[in-house]
Amino acid sequence: MTVLGLILILLAGSAVAMAVMEPDGTFLLFGTAFSVGHLEMFAAGAAACAVLVLGLLLMGAGSRRSARHRRQARESRAEAARLRDEKRRLEHKDTPVAGTPAETADPAPADASRAPEDSRA
Repeated sequence: MTVLGLILILLAGSAVAMAVMEPDGTFLLFGTAFSVGHLEMFAAGAAACAVLVLGLLLMGAGSRRSARHRRQARESRAEAARLRDEKRRLEHKDTPVAGTPAETADPAPADASRAPEDSRA
């Protein structure tokens, strides 16, 4: 979109430059001479202005789109880094340190099916 906008701006600029270079109203375009009056010159100027505005709008839309994509990419990289750090933290937490007993997830007794013995016997 940005490239198309730039092309339209250059096209409008060349039309204005061509109109300024020929003050008598006779233009040579592709080997054919055109003689234009005041009304045709005004219409050509209005068309060049419309093309210029369209080119500016396309460039603005293209730059907003590019900025949005850069922002989304930056947010995605930040999220990936956060998840990577969280993964490392959790892996480090689950890894037992040498020389200490490994902690189990279930601290229940080894044989939970036996009933507690009575100490009065």
